Amino acid sequence: MHRILTAAVTAAICCFESLVAQSYAGEGAKIEPTMLIDKPTAGMLKRAHYAISSNYFQRGGVLVGVSVGLFDQFSFGISYGGTEIIGPNKIQMNPQPGINAKLRLFDETLMMPAFALGFDSQGKEPFLEADSLNRYTIKSPGVYIAGSKNYAFMGNLSVHGGLNLSLEKDDGDNDLNAYLGVEKTLGPDISLVAEYDFAFNDNHLRAIGEGRGYLNLGLRWSWGKGLIIGFDLKNVSKNQKNVSVGNRTLHIDYIGAF
Repeated sequence: MHRILTAAVTAAICCFESLVAQSYAGEGAKIEPTMLIDKPTAGMLKRAHYAISSNYFQRGGVLVGVSVGLFDQFSFGISYGGTEIIGPNKIQMNPQPGINAKLRLFDETLMMPAFALGFDSQGKEPFLEADSLNRYTIKSPGVYIAGSKNYAFMGNLSVHGGLNLSLEKDDGDNDLNAYLGVEKTLGPDISLVAEYDFAFNDNHLRAIGEGRGYLNLGLRWSWGKGLIIGFDLKNVSKNQKNVSVGNRTLHIDYIGAF
């Protein structure tokens, strides 16, 4: 009887671990995704781990960031970049670095998602100073709360969502925003990501969004321990003018331990 009970408990634990195991670029990954494409998840860097990221986007843009897991429940990071860094034109750096901090409020359980509270001042794509907009093409998350839940479904499937209030409001639109996203593994090294930003804070007054929200799609490919290469097709919903198919961006992440 004791052996049967022990076997049952062990099986339950294994089942639980398979249900909550997070993935980042394939079923074999052990790294929690801290971001979808432009929006944060409830995923965390582990204590004494660091993440180095570089993002390459339109107009010769480059954005580089470093984040550190100070504790299992808290991480902090800084980022900086600009446009025309690649190409012949004069380099235009962002007006100031971006900072981010995230606190895990609740860990994921079998029934409940993980929740995290955070702040991220780093927007995406070129910074817009014309007409005193003083905002990024894609606004920074600002203050946010994010939830993440993981499932064992033909590999791994993670579902994410959140609310955010950006501090970029010189365009007159500072509404509370919401977003949703999913990540699905395809084998041991590859995963697909989809994100929908409702963009409630980018659809009226002098905002540049046109009310359709931002639909972003991405591919993540693990090239070894801690190295992830990603390709994104952003704004497929054509929520801004002068977008024919979508903005194509490339990014490289490396996650290691001290």
